[in-house]
Amino acid sequence: MSQAQIVAEAVRILDVEGVDALSMRRLGTALNAGATSLYRHVANRDELIELVVDEVYGEITVPDGDDPERWRDAAVVGAQSVRAMILRHPWVASLLGSVGLSYLGPNVMRLNERLLAVFVTAGFPGDEVEQAISAVISYVVGMGTTEAAWLTTVAKSGKSEREWAEQLRPAVEEAAREHPHQRERIAKADADPERLRDEKFRYGLERMLDGLETRLKR
Repeated sequence: MSQAQIVAEAVRILDVEGVDALSMRRLGTALNAGATSLYRHVANRDELIELVVDEVYGEITVPDGDDPERWRDAAVVGAQSVRAMILRHPWVASLLGSVGLSYLGPNVMRLNERLLAVFVTAGFPGDEVEQAISAVISYVVGMGTTEAAWLTTVAKSGKSEREWAEQLRPAVEEAAREHPHQRERIAKADADPERLRDEKFRYGLERMLDGLETRLKR
């Protein structure tokens, strides 16, 4: 058994069963190993949590920040990659607050370095770089967490996202019957909920970057 095997199995349990299901006992059972064997590789559950978060951070792509004229493109790619990771692993949003409490893994550090390179090269003042990155990541995590919660509910229904949205539509239309602005928007709503989520995410991200770009030019 290796630490990599332990972390991979922990990620699988989290993806399938959620955060509450993950314990050293549950992990040992899944790996046909006793707790003593696990503790040779992982000190405790807190370290395990940081290891699994670092593992999924390894899925995030951020382009090299070597072109100040293309910083927005790099930021968009990075933001979309973070969002995609959260949607693949919806449990991660509830664990982000634990990152760095006892362990800073290589993937977390690599992501931080890439993001810093993008925003430093863009020309943000040194005292604003981290604030700019935090603003973007906070938006992405907030949107991603909301989407992940919705998709978790959809998955529990056993239906596709489109089928679930269509099933809910009559109740939504009835609730909006006396609210003309909402009624009008529901009537015009895109029938493809996935495309609608993509458009909402990209709109908010672009407006966030518009604001940062204005600040950068000033």
